[in-house]
Order: sequence, then C-alpha cells, then structure tokens
Amino acid sequence: MATGVAWRLYQANLRRIFMLECPRPLAVRRGVSFCEAVYEGAKEVEAVEAVCCQTNDDIHGCWQGGKIAVVVDPLWRTLGQIRTHVVVDAILAKKNSGTDVSEAELVVGLGPGFASGQNVHKVVETKRGHDLGRIITSGSAAANTGVPGSIGGFTGERVLRAPAEGQFRTLREIGEQVKRGEVVGEVAGEKVIAAIDGVLRGLIRPGSKVQRGLKIGDIDPRGIRTYCYTISDKARAVGGSVLEAVLRVFPL
Repeated sequence: MATGVAWRLYQANLRRIFMLECPRPLAVRRGVSFCEAVYEGAKEVEAVEAVCCQTNDDIHGCWQGGKIAVVVDPLWRTLGQIRTHVVVDAILAKKNSGTDVSEAELVVGLGPGFASGQNVHKVVETKRGHDLGRIITSGSAAANTGVPGSIGGFTGERVLRAPAEGQFRTLREIGEQVKRGEVVGEVAGEKVIAAIDGVLRGLIRPGSKVQRGLKIGDIDPRGIRTYCYTISDKARAVGGSVLEAVLRVFPL
C-alpha cells in the first residue's frame, strides 16, 4: 500500500519522497514493494526505482538521480532532520503507532486507528467496497473486521498464515500456480497449505522469523501471473486519494 502511494505521488511529479522502514520488512507482495530495497539495495516497481539510503546526503543524492529514497528508520528520526511538508502513515497496523499532526503541515493516515483533526489531518479509507479511497475529513475509517477483502469471491481462504512461531521455509516462488491442498511451505515443522487454487501473488521472504497467525502469503484465485508484478487496484485507489489530499492543501 505504501508503495502504491509513493508510486502515485512520484508519477504526479512529487519527486522528493523518502520512505521509512523497519530493519527486516515482512512484505507479502514484495514483488511490488519498495521495501525490498532494504535487502537488495534497490527495487524497481513499474519503471520507478527506490534506493536504500544510509545518510541524509544519500537521500538528497537519490532525489537528484530521480529516485525514491528508502531509509531504515523505524523510529522516524529522519522527520526531525529533513523538513517534511507531508507525512503519510502507511504502516497499516490498524492502530496509531504514534503519528501526530505536529509532524508536518499535512499528516495523512491510511485506514483504521486515525481520527481526522486529532492525530492526523486526513484519513483515507482502505477497506474494499463503496468507500474505498474516500478522504475522511472528520472522524475515522471503518473499523478493522479482520476479514480480508474479496478477490474472485474469496476472502480469508486466499490468505496464507503462519501455523506456528518460527522460521518460514519454502521452495515456492511468487508467480507460481498452486492447487488447493498443496504445501506452500512450513514453519517449525508445520505445513502451510493452500486453501484455494490460484497464483502466489505474494509470499514473504524465505527464512523470515514469524509469529503464529502472521500473514505470510496471498493466493490470487484469478490466476493471472502479471498481477503479481503490478500495483493492485486498491493501492492505486488509495494512492490517488493521498495525491488528492496533498493537492487540497498544496494546490498547483
């Protein structure tokens, strides 16, 4: 989701973007996630490249090269070092992890956990359905139901979750076709089994340490492999709404 937002802003010529990440991101849709730059040094998504930066000078150099900067900074210290006009909390933790309206002229929160006019200036709805992408200027987004949005008629069945605490192991790759009942991987000796037929649209990195119940994969029942490597409709919608929120405050 954060990548969809950054990509949309970048394509609208808002090019001075830096993204703050944790040391070991656990992105499921890592084929289209700029956070992979933390592991690989750089990551390209739909012809836009992000580069992992170590210093503020690296960030500025990245911008000069026409790229998005990714910084390992889970405490958001960089916000106090580089003047920031807009902050977007795209953690999607379903709660506010400390984001506050004082952090920038415009602070936008994605999904549940934020209240417009209190801890953020604007909230963007992330729940699939009629209100997806709605900019909320008073109140909060819909509460988290714990049920994934429907794709191809499937909700929770399409999500792969860790059956135990431990290290995730697999020989499967994003983009592969799987059948219901097939073993996709294992955690602490317990199998991760596909509940539906489809294509592996997302899968966390093999070797990642996980907690029981953590989302570790995503099966797309539509079975279209190219979807694994392009930004989703949901992320594009939310990204467009963040762009609109920015332009409401900083008109061209």
